[in-house]
Amino acid sequence: MDNFARRRADVELGAESLTPIRTLDERLAAWREVTGRDIGFRELDVAKDYDELCELLQALRPEAVVHFAEQRAAPYSMKSSWHKRYTVDNNVNATNNLLAAIVETGVDCHVVHLGTMGVYGYGTAGTKIPEGYLSVRMDGADGTEIEQEILHPTNPGSIYHLTKTQDQLLFAFYNKNDEIRVTDLHQGIVWGTQTAETKLDDRLINRFDYDGDYGTVLNRFLMQAAIGHPLTVHGTGGQTRAFIHIQDTVRCIRLALENPPQRGERVRIFNQMTEVHRLRDLAGIVQELTGAEIEYVGNPRKEAFENELAVDNQRLLDLGLSPTTLADDLMREVAEIAERFKHRCDRSKIPARSRWVREAEPDMRAERTGRTQAAPAPAGLGSRGHDG
Repeated sequence: MDNFARRRADVELGAESLTPIRTLDERLAAWREVTGRDIGFRELDVAKDYDELCELLQALRPEAVVHFAEQRAAPYSMKSSWHKRYTVDNNVNATNNLLAAIVETGVDCHVVHLGTMGVYGYGTAGTKIPEGYLSVRMDGADGTEIEQEILHPTNPGSIYHLTKTQDQLLFAFYNKNDEIRVTDLHQGIVWGTQTAETKLDDRLINRFDYDGDYGTVLNRFLMQAAIGHPLTVHGTGGQTRAFIHIQDTVRCIRLALENPPQRGERVRIFNQMTEVHRLRDLAGIVQELTGAEIEYVGNPRKEAFENELAVDNQRLLDLGLSPTTLADDLMREVAEIAERFKHRCDRSKIPARSRWVREAEPDMRAERTGRTQAAPAPAGLGSRGHDG
């Protein structure tokens, strides 16, 4: 099911994927040609077309539903009041409609949801971020100590991340009240373009977004290097983020589907990431690979200049995930794709123009040097990925 919202956003923003994305009909036909298998399709807005959603669930009675039906970009969610309202309306209603429809139809299916590491914010206070739940101790009314597990406190940094924290509460409620089985994958920033399946035919190639709203940071660095543009690092580059290769994203979804929770089991939360990197270090890796220059620009986000990030991802490792890391061969593969399609790049779409606050912000370059001066408007790429 899809409502083509992402394709409409391209039209709205006047931006396109660096890689050419065929029509859905062409993609489905290509898949049929190279695999002999069919993927069914129904145009449907999960956030609005509730009755049609119920009808489809009744007809298919799926064993599992993979829920990606959400506006997925933090900068896009902060562009304007309209974008904030749209992101909340689409994301929260889509999740609630799906869960309500499962209850109404009585379909016993496992919901696998693509969440984000960004629900936690980006400061760990010297401890690892656990996989969803935190053990806490409290003083009871009789003076005894009470211990229980709660959802890890959230600290969203954008409207997009805020909707993902609301998803968590919806999952917890429907799981408790209706015993819906849910796996919530808290994903890091995705890098890479190809999976084993998309390599089968050029018509199946994945998106390579590089614009200031939807582009992922490593892909954008590699695209910038391909066109001779400096690698633009927002602020000090001291932001630390979790990363995962796109092939591992697919593997994690498969592992979740193959290992569903039992009925009555609480929501499973996996931290879907394989490594963490500071953004200026990431730019340094790309610089070493490509020889590109690095440019520090103003940061449009309201966030700490520097942060540490430690994450527990043991559950997916226990299920058999073998992490793909930023190996040179895979980096070169993405760089080659950027080089191949660099003629499609629109340099005017590189700057990140969505700002978190209206008032003027301090110059982050001054923070690095100890000088103070007015910050120019952002002129380059930032630190967001699928999850921001």
